[in-house]
Amino acid sequence: MMRRLRVGIVAPGSRLEPSAAQRVIELAAEHHPEVELTVHPQCHLSCGHFAGDDAARIEAFLEIANDASFDAVWFGRGGYGSCRVADAALPKLNEPARRKTYLGYSDVGILLAGLYAQGFQGVAHGPMPADITRDGGDAAIARSLAYLGRRAADTLEPSIMSSDKVVAFNMIILSQLIGTPLQPDLTGHVLMLEEVSEYMYRIDRTLFHITSNPAIRRVAGIRLGRCSAIPPNEPDFGQTEVEITRHWCRASGIPYLGRADIGHDAANKIVPFGAPPAA
Repeated sequence: MMRRLRVGIVAPGSRLEPSAAQRVIELAAEHHPEVELTVHPQCHLSCGHFAGDDAARIEAFLEIANDASFDAVWFGRGGYGSCRVADAALPKLNEPARRKTYLGYSDVGILLAGLYAQGFQGVAHGPMPADITRDGGDAAIARSLAYLGRRAADTLEPSIMSSDKVVAFNMIILSQLIGTPLQPDLTGHVLMLEEVSEYMYRIDRTLFHITSNPAIRRVAGIRLGRCSAIPPNEPDFGQTEVEITRHWCRASGIPYLGRADIGHDAANKIVPFGAPPAA
């Protein structure tokens, strides 16, 4: 009998609603029996903005990550709070933690960056259980389950196969990482960036900050994902997100490589950090 892949779900930031978690469990049981999901009870705690206090979120992450019986950590939701977990949790990860897959995006990019900076090989950007509540959310969840369970090629962002090394981040999250110990060395990587619910002027300012960093200027190029739910600016900013990205790429000498199929939506594709998987 084939061994099922054990995946632990934790929420290092905001709370994962129990109803969303249950829908994900049911979808996995029906369509992806090769994946066994365990939702850590911490996911459903509530402490102000967070899924439990900092200590509870750190403990839950370490409990799953350091348990050799689990194959993967699937972050339940972004929101906010990963930065309050990273410094305390990452130094306590053990050898079994290094062998795991870690999947998520948005605020969880804080942890993904820190893991990648420490040499973890199984880090990936991709949909989280909370995405099941989006329009088309079932497809997003199925994509992550197919990646976790069998590394399905059709789950991957299409351009990664033509790149030597890749990473993907939310713009604001990467900008906040710069200059901290969590900033990974992205020399030679294609850097994919996406954003949601930020004014166009904030996208402009964030890209100025990102592309001005000397270490970031060593990337192979930037691909722009979707920038969605941009609030209207008064007066109109006068440039699109593509025009803004092209501007800062020209100013910094970083090649602009076009668009990436990632974003805060159900179409968000998987981007494994580092070298793309063998075809």
